[in-house]
Amino acid sequence: MTIHLPVNKLSLWQKIAFGAVLIERMLPNYQMFSQASEFGNSTILRNQLDLIWQRLDKSQKIKINYQAQLTKLEEQIPDPESFDSFGVYPALDTSMALMSLLQAMQDNENDEGFSAVSRLSYNSVSFYIELMIAQEFPEDDTEITDEMIDQHPLMVWEKEMQNELFDLIKDSSENKQTCEKIKKIALSEGISNLGIEF
Repeated sequence: MTIHLPVNKLSLWQKIAFGAVLIERMLPNYQMFSQASEFGNSTILRNQLDLIWQRLDKSQKIKINYQAQLTKLEEQIPDPESFDSFGVYPALDTSMALMSLLQAMQDNENDEGFSAVSRLSYNSVSFYIELMIAQEFPEDDTEITDEMIDQHPLMVWEKEMQNELFDLIKDSSENKQTCEKIKKIALSEGISNLGIEF
């Protein structure tokens, strides 16, 4: 069970914009984990995402040293075995999504890296829903089915949001105004893709 959007049909600019806006929705999960666990520097991820947005603004000539950014990012990736809180998983997904996007930007031919951002966001939500259902029925041996996850309001919202952003990017001009528009939609409700307020 995963999401399959035809990312390969987008232009390079559109692929980067789609990845960036999905990470924008994931970033609060990393920030919250980082604050609670005192691990990682969420400002590094924020700055890297801002660099990507600047790169999408064609009026600015931004050069990104991908190797330097990837090296910095590697140090911010949490190891799930070192933490006993659930928050480590969405934080891991966020940092891996940013890494996938930077690597895909470095190697323009790599559609897999752009698609990975979409899947990581989706999987983050799926795993969170599974955990919530398990906590809701701790004494119950009920098997958590794909259908239960699929019909959960948070998953419905995730799929709708990804589809809406994808369609909007696909049909919009490649400029700063589109970046501002998609960011506004993604952040309009003031919650991350897991429904966490920021």
